Amino acid sequence: MSTDTTSHMPVGTLPFPQGLEQFTPTSLDSPTSFDDRGSAIKAIPNGGGHQAVHGVSKMISNLSSSITAEAEATSITSVFLDECLHMFFVRFIPTFPVLHRSTFVFRECTHPLLISAIAIGSLYLGPKDSIAKGEALWRLSHTAIATSWQSLITHRGPNDPCNGLQLVLAALLGQVYAALSKNRVLRTTSQIFHALGFSWARHCGMYDNDTYSMDDLPALDASPAEKDRQWKIWAAHEIQRRVLLAQYILDGLVSSASGNPTSTRHAANQLGLPCDESLFEASTADEWLIKMRSQPKQNVSFRSIFRSLFLPADIGRLPEHTLTSFSLRVILEGVQSLVSDSTDGPSVGVPTRSEIRRALAQVHESITKNTISSAETLEALLRWHSICLDAATDSSMLCRHLCARYNIAQHVLGGSRGLKAGLDLVAWAKTEDARRALLHAVAIQDIVEQLPRGRAHVLHMPSSLFAAATVYSVFSLAGHTTVNLPRVVDWKDALFTEVDPCVILGDLAGTSAGSSTTRRFVRGEKLSGSGYESLTRNLLYELNSMQKLFRCLSSQWGVAYDMESLLNSWISLCH
Repeated sequence: MSTDTTSHMPVGTLPFPQGLEQFTPTSLDSPTSFDDRGSAIKAIPNGGGHQAVHGVSKMISNLSSSITAEAEATSITSVFLDECLHMFFVRFIPTFPVLHRSTFVFRECTHPLLISAIAIGSLYLGPKDSIAKGEALWRLSHTAIATSWQSLITHRGPNDPCNGLQLVLAALLGQVYAALSKNRVLRTTSQIFHALGFSWARHCGMYDNDTYSMDDLPALDASPAEKDRQWKIWAAHEIQRRVLLAQYILDGLVSSASGNPTSTRHAANQLGLPCDESLFEASTADEWLIKMRSQPKQNVSFRSIFRSLFLPADIGRLPEHTLTSFSLRVILEGVQSLVSDSTDGPSVGVPTRSEIRRALAQVHESITKNTISSAETLEALLRWHSICLDAATDSSMLCRHLCARYNIAQHVLGGSRGLKAGLDLVAWAKTEDARRALLHAVAIQDIVEQLPRGRAHVLHMPSSLFAAATVYSVFSLAGHTTVNLPRVVDWKDALFTEVDPCVILGDLAGTSAGSSTTRRFVRGEKLSGSGYESLTRNLLYELNSMQKLFRCLSSQWGVAYDMESLLNSWISLCH
């Protein structure tokens, strides 16, 4: 994956010790030793100094040996490590592009970063013991980060713009693994630790030093060595920006899972847009240089994009044909954070529901108009529909109420949020917001079934599909198993109400809001069952189909295992 290695690494080429017995948390850039504090230790009351030191020493030894013993017990080999890292770059990075494969060099990486990448790669392997091996590696990396961040935060690779970049990147990958793990302890860990990435990045000044200077761009006739050097420097800057942006995506993912607000203000994100994916995927320095010189100059920050989303309808517009799939995901999580902030009613500084709906309409327009691949469009629309669903009704609150109503234990949603007083699920299923949520739930299921196999495991897929399943289950248990839906949905009509000022002031809601099939469905009017306007869906049948989807997802993202288990309980109640 670098200029001096091949894409498939031969056995034993990874820079790890021959035996895992040498591979302890304290060998991963952790503090080296206790300093001379014997006098302070001896001052412990009742003369227990030596016993205390012995006890602490034994505790440290036991902790270190238990973590490495788990890794040793799983028979992790060099072949396994090579396979995992290969799958990480081939399967995971295309859907979450935060590392630059073409300039990646093993020996320039810290051990925790390599182990985190390998742990994620293990999720794409077939053998059943891959999960156990991946978790053992994750614990090694997590322990190293938790105990050695003081030294890791000072580490700086040969081309890294700032200290600590590899610490933040290793933590990001580790939290992604944990957030979607089958292991509930790991999922809780991700919810507690994920905000540290923002803190470390700010401490290292990453937000102030993420831009490659175009003045350093080499000439086309520069020496190969100079081109290669500048290519690697540029890649390190781009990785740093993407790692920071990925923190926002992870923040939204963890926030949805925990039911808690995001850990930072997404709308205040001053980072610039990441580069075009074709430029990021350039495989040689010459290819990179040619594409760099043909890239249009743009000085757009995410903060300015969020601001444009909430300007008056006749002024605010997203930039057209300039947003990559990665940029759209960051924007979507920003809008999701505002939806979450407005769930319990109006708050100071938070846009109104009407303004959020207009912003969602603009984002939808941008997704469909931007020049991204069909698979990336489906992925973006999948997240868009799940955010719109939550804008109509809080799906996590629906899940909690549904489980409380039937005394079902659930382990999908973390945190300890209380139930919303006065929410009647049967009455809710008859509301306009419920019918809006149902339209988005159906769209989510359809998109999941359309995604090509190679792109069928984006990070937000399990939570999106689970939100759809929750809506289906509430409708089914409320007695609305069979529903007539618009055959073609006008999503602008699904977003807006007739009294919404955006319908009058803006051009986003169209001209048919009063009479379209979509609007008639949202209002609760009956649609013709066999006409061209409508189609009939049996939600109980669709829930059975979703079971299979969750089963497929659980082979990689283990959280889907608990989602399927909960869905089984809901289906049982419907019979």
